[in-house]
Amino acid sequence: MKNSPLSGIQISTDKEDLICYSFDASIAESALPQAVAWPKNTDEVVRLVRYANENNLSIIARGAGTGMAGASIPSENCIVLSFEKMRKILDIDTKNMTAVVEPGIVNGRLQKELECLGYFYPPDPASLNICTIGGNVATNAGGPRALKYGVTRDYVMGIEAVLSDGSVINTGGRTYKKAVGYDLKNLLIGSEGTLALSTRIRLKMLPLPEDIMTLLLLFKNLEASAIAVSKIISSKIIPRTMEFMDRLTIEAIENYKPTGLPTDVDALLLIEIDGYPATIKKEAERIVDICHSLGGEATVAEDDMARERLWEARRSISPALYHIKPTKINEDIVVPRDKIPLILTELQRISEESGIKIISFGHAGDGNIHVNVMVDKNNKEEYAKGMRTVKRIFEITLKLGGSISGEHGIGITKSPYIGMEIKERELELMKGIKGIFDPKGKMNPGKIFR
Repeated sequence: MKNSPLSGIQISTDKEDLICYSFDASIAESALPQAVAWPKNTDEVVRLVRYANENNLSIIARGAGTGMAGASIPSENCIVLSFEKMRKILDIDTKNMTAVVEPGIVNGRLQKELECLGYFYPPDPASLNICTIGGNVATNAGGPRALKYGVTRDYVMGIEAVLSDGSVINTGGRTYKKAVGYDLKNLLIGSEGTLALSTRIRLKMLPLPEDIMTLLLLFKNLEASAIAVSKIISSKIIPRTMEFMDRLTIEAIENYKPTGLPTDVDALLLIEIDGYPATIKKEAERIVDICHSLGGEATVAEDDMARERLWEARRSISPALYHIKPTKINEDIVVPRDKIPLILTELQRISEESGIKIISFGHAGDGNIHVNVMVDKNNKEEYAKGMRTVKRIFEITLKLGGSISGEHGIGITKSPYIGMEIKERELELMKGIKGIFDPKGKMNPGKIFR
């Protein structure tokens, strides 16, 4: 193997490895790859991609497999490139407030490293303790803090990437402003591995806020909680997070991992505000007043431990839902903020009419609701009804001026619906871009476009 083009690269064709890397966190049907590779640097990625190109193999990039849309599911005749061994922080530049990382670094680890230096990286997906920065870039991941601080795209300054022929490109740069040529960097962000493979990423970082305050707002009425969201934002308060949970979500958490959340309310909002202590104290008082005006109750987390208990409850939602039904069709619709009361009412109506339990939670502050249609995939009739329900939800979402995905991307699971939102001419342009980057169609084939 000394003269092999893949010499020195860790590769496996063992059945157990092929099975482990054949699925992600979605409900998409899995397939076995030909092999799994774990490159350690850009050179190894280049050699793997060139080998695949010369041998008519497809390339599937994989971070931690936490994606909810099936974007890292292998296709036939492919190699899975797992970036879990490319996990270094290559540079932290405190003068320019940037960090350069490899794609396999876990989001949560980067957060902790920066916090030790008095900085932070805002994008915080719920899976932050597992998901990787490379995967976040591939899907343009968001998270609770997106309301105030934005999503992954807002923090990526530059990307080194490997194209389908094995050539390396560098997009973006070290400066905060750049107006030279087409913005290839932003084309790569959110492309789900269909255009190129990110091997080095330069990120912006921010100073840690002076103080953080966490509030829990409880509502006996679902619509009142949605109205509270609009009223808080329209009062010129932009919280760092504004998370929503409906009654079924709260019950699921308390049945799975009791944290003391009240189960006799229709909905709650978990809100955090940050900044100077005097400022956030005034903002908290206004939020409490709005809550009380709508018949709600408000409490403030007394210390870091109480705050962490609330966020532990938020992060336990996904596993908790599997105790209700074995299959959750997890959609991440997004609507304009002023349409939140209407979409929540519509979701409740669809659930009652279909007889299928729909559990909703998510980032209410930016209109991004995670809608979970709870079914049993082994019950073909129930599963088919669940999929029809998903289409109805998408139709209503688009009618309200929303989008079928706020942060999960398209992958496999949403590709049948992309034409509902994006018109034919726009899709043609996107496919044309794909053809320029990947003329043989070997980079994550079957994803986004059918």
